[in-house]
Amino acid sequence: MGNCNGSGGNGFGGTAERMMELGIGMSLAGQMSRMMNQTMADTMQTPPPAQNQAAGPQRLYYAAVDGKQAGPFSETELGRLINEKRITKDTLVWHQGITHWKPAQDVPEIMRILVLMPPPL
Repeated sequence: MGNCNGSGGNGFGGTAERMMELGIGMSLAGQMSRMMNQTMADTMQTPPPAQNQAAGPQRLYYAAVDGKQAGPFSETELGRLINEKRITKDTLVWHQGITHWKPAQDVPEIMRILVLMPPPL
């Protein structure tokens, strides 16, 4: 009868080859597993990107609205107030980091919002 394992008689040669193949397969599987685990660990350690993370915490502003101190306002809220004409380039504003109230046109961050607002119809 013929031998199916190609080992030439006693069957041990085929078993040794299969054991070597199994060892190589296990080694490759281990390497792949380590790579996948490292990728997962890297992914889990990296925090999700936050909005404006590079810009840091969002600055809050105060403004003299209708003759009274109002705020704090985010830049988005300032844009709404500018759009409603409640804040103009002459409105006094303040934010942490400046020593005194200034006209909005003298605060670059607010002037940028003023310039980006579309003109009235």
